[in-house]
Amino acid sequence: MQISMKCSVAVHCLIFIYEARDKAKVTSTLLSKSTGCNPVIIRNILSSLKKAGIITVARGSGGAKLCKNPAEITLLQIYNALEPDGLKGIIGIHQCYGLKCPVAQNIHKVLLAPYCKIEDSIKNTMNSITLQSMINDFHELLKYAD
Repeated sequence: MQISMKCSVAVHCLIFIYEARDKAKVTSTLLSKSTGCNPVIIRNILSSLKKAGIITVARGSGGAKLCKNPAEITLLQIYNALEPDGLKGIIGIHQCYGLKCPVAQNIHKVLLAPYCKIEDSIKNTMNSITLQSMINDFHELLKYAD
């Protein structure tokens, strides 16, 4: 079970976009240098965030900006923009249909409800974390840097 690293790259980009507002034009090249990711990956992430209504990107020369207040953007919204079906079935259930074993015949039904509870818990937690809270954490860490 692993949540895609695209989500952490997206959060990195969003914090950078927020911090650079009114200071610099944020392009995929600039974000690529900050994240260490290929500019193509950054453009794909920005495209997904744009489709989700989280950012705008100026045509032509670029320049990404947040569409909403960071307090209105949740980690779940960011994640869903990148992985629309990502949390569905986050914990896999092995296939053992057709076997004569009574455990094999019922394990899917036994695990379905608990795994759904886990998924719901993850969604609720991700929904309670905002971009603003992560920006606040970033600023708090800056206080203690060198």
